[in-house]
This record gives sequence, structure tokens and C-alpha cells, in this order.
Amino acid sequence: MNLKMMTMTFGICSTLFLSACANEDKNVAGKKEINHEGHSEHEASADVQEATDSKEIAPSFLSGKPDDMKTIYLAVAQNKDLLEKIPCYCGCGESAGHKNNYDCFIHENKENGEVIWDDHGTKCGVCLEIAAQSILDWNDGMNIKQIRHKIDEKYKSGYAKPTPTPQV
Repeated sequence: MNLKMMTMTFGICSTLFLSACANEDKNVAGKKEINHEGHSEHEASADVQEATDSKEIAPSFLSGKPDDMKTIYLAVAQNKDLLEKIPCYCGCGESAGHKNNYDCFIHENKENGEVIWDDHGTKCGVCLEIAAQSILDWNDGMNIKQIRHKIDEKYKSGYAKPTPTPQV
């Protein structure tokens, strides 16, 4: 991630931050929505999940969204090991059963390389901001423990309860 990504990220985050995590129905025709068992249906949490053949292929629910958001989603897919160790503070641990910030963007990685994306992050500035900042810090040489501490400190008050992400 470079300065351009950071600038775009903070532009998106500032726009979406005020909306926090809207729990609204985003059922749009033509999307392949799947549940945890792989069947087509809409999730109780109102988050849309969509499969693509790989982590390099963005889901169609990003169509019409800012390019910055697509950049963050694709960067998240490349940083699974990092973001599975970073909590989210938007309340999705309780509302959507997320375990970490990675879950806000990707529901599952299949053995065949297929990715089940989650649109939760498209509706949540907190999720986007945590992912983007964590990835930027990682690329700047911070280790996971330092990034985790930075995120925990920044979001410890005034935000929802964090996801149940184990300490590093």
C-alpha cells in the first residue's frame, strides 16, 4: 500500500464512518447470495455473501462502489494472516458472529481457491478503517502485536465491543 492507497482509504473511511455498520437489506438482482451451507438465500444479518473463483476477482457487489473500497477489499484478501489477528470494533462480533476484522470482508476461503466475500465492510467505515490502517502499518514494517495494540488503543472507548479475536 502506498500514499495513494492511504489517501483514498481515509477518504472512504471518513465518508462511511458516520454511517457505522448499517444493518440494512442490500438484496440486488443478479448477485449470488449464499448462506453458510452454500445455498442461495439472504443472511439474517442482511450481509450479502458472494463467491468468486479467486481472491484476485472482486465480487460484483462492489460494482458502483468507490474504487478505494475495491482496493481495500482486494488488499484484505492478500492479508488474511494479519487481519485474522485484528479485532473489529463495529459490533459485528455480536450482530454478525464475526471473529475478527477479516470476517467483515471475507466469509470463507475454499480449498480450490474460491472466495466467499461478505459485503459487511461496504456498509461500515469502522471495518474499512481498521483493515486499511492495519495493512498500511504492516506494509510500513510494524509487527502484528504492535498493530493490534494500536487498533485496540484507538477503538477501546466510544466504539462497540470488539470481536472475540484472541490476543497475539
